[in-house]
Amino acid sequence: MTSNTRVVVIGAGLAGVRLARRLSELGVSAVLVGEEEHTPYNRVLLAEVLAGRYAPEVIALPAPERLTRGRVVRIDRARRQVRLADDTVIAYDTLVLATGSNPVLPPLRGLFSPGRHELPDGVHAFRTMDDCLGLSGAVRRDTRAVVIGGGLLGVSAARALAERGAQVVLAQQGERLMERQLDPLASKLVLRHLKNLGVEVHTESRVRGVRCVEGAVRSVEMADGYTLGADLVVLACGVRPRAGLAQDAGLAVHKGVIVDDELRTSDPHIRAIGDCAQHDGQVYGLAAPALEQADVLAELLAGPPSAGSSTGPAGGAAGYGGTRALTRLTLATGGSAASGGPLDLAAFGEHTPLPGDDVVQLTDATRGTYRKVVVRDDRLVGGVLVGELGTVGALARAWEGAEPLPADGAPLLHLLTNDGGS
Repeated sequence: MTSNTRVVVIGAGLAGVRLARRLSELGVSAVLVGEEEHTPYNRVLLAEVLAGRYAPEVIALPAPERLTRGRVVRIDRARRQVRLADDTVIAYDTLVLATGSNPVLPPLRGLFSPGRHELPDGVHAFRTMDDCLGLSGAVRRDTRAVVIGGGLLGVSAARALAERGAQVVLAQQGERLMERQLDPLASKLVLRHLKNLGVEVHTESRVRGVRCVEGAVRSVEMADGYTLGADLVVLACGVRPRAGLAQDAGLAVHKGVIVDDELRTSDPHIRAIGDCAQHDGQVYGLAAPALEQADVLAELLAGPPSAGSSTGPAGGAAGYGGTRALTRLTLATGGSAASGGPLDLAAFGEHTPLPGDDVVQLTDATRGTYRKVVVRDDRLVGGVLVGELGTVGALARAWEGAEPLPADGAPLLHLLTNDGGS
């Protein structure tokens, strides 16, 4: 691909900004189209802004060279153009969808009144900087806040609101917190951590509706008839790939926009990366895969065309083969985990053992730490770590390398018990 080829990237999140920056470094100019008015930012750190530990500008991403602000409303594949809401038209040779994901808004009674498509006053999703600033401006000491959803996002939001002095209730429909990432023992430590902060946690508890007075939320109604008073409600019920543009343009979409190992969609002139992309049946929804996809695609787009093939990686650059993703979350600083201070979480690979697997598990109730790894055929295949951890980086490298572990197991035990550096 020559430097005068026009690459247009839709989406100014982590994936889009990373791709535009890498292309610039490789001599390929790209136009980045971002819908939000804010400077591009690291969405992963929004909870830190809500907690008051970071100012919004601290989580800003490096400014891309060519950023156009606007909302893309249509992709014209025949003309290779995108149209913005203000009727601006941008032509492309290669289009990259980095549109991210949208928050899931649960079908709660009273959430939307007839003819109204905006959330009631006091009800917030927690996905964008505007969501974060809206919550931050509304929370006060002793504000009654209900967080709906006990996954990674819900736990982060509850922790941040509690730090701001709110009276927080977290309602989780599942039987335990962060059930997609953590095993039962690790979930119990997270539960204890939140309770030590004063967060009231209800698991196996389904929310039925919200009650509003004059357009503002006043309470949350549970399926068992119990009512929670609420000045603020945070919807942390997960996300889904933002694939509407792709679907309207006739691209192949299942859970997300379907891409091959070159991150190419069903249209050879359109690629997709990040939360909106589905590769080999997988939609990751995590930062690490999005960044890896951006790096791979930059190399592919910067290389010369494949010789004699329209499907092989350009210029011999390696395609994308999937990401062995590690989920990590750090909650607060200072103190001990048991007393409601910092809590470091990490989960990677398969942490539920199969018959014949070896499990190494260390628990320190005093320090509030828990470390578990699963070994299969002398290889580390997954783990869950909770507490003040210095071992995450070393264990992750051992897992990513997929190298056989020494038979005596001493290095693995050293990694699990060593708190020095990550």
